[in-house]
Amino acid sequence: MTQNDFNGKSKAVRKMLNIQKIDDGVIFKIKVQPGAAKNEIVGVQGDVLRIKINAPPVKGKANRALIDFLAEKLGVKKSEIEILSGHTSKIKKIKVLGEGGKIEKNLQRFLL
Repeated sequence: MTQNDFNGKSKAVRKMLNIQKIDDGVIFKIKVQPGAAKNEIVGVQGDVLRIKINAPPVKGKANRALIDFLAEKLGVKKSEIEILSGHTSKIKKIKVLGEGGKIEKNLQRFLL
């Protein structure tokens, strides 16, 4: 590990999640575990954010619950979150509209 510089976590740990800044927001990948006991951000695995969702993976319920959960945690509207790819997969590419720096800061606080 490198020098601790951010609430006891190193730069190496914080940089594992690949957050791509775009003109109107950010894009990042997540791995969803549907059917969990509760909704929670578990951490980072490689360059993917791991999230547990309590909804079952049936008829888009887990995807809707994921969008609701991310909107609440990131402080954005549900309409500002889009699943770009992976609608029927555990690995999803997510786009969040808004100020990239603010969204990235909100994401990073859950990774500590």
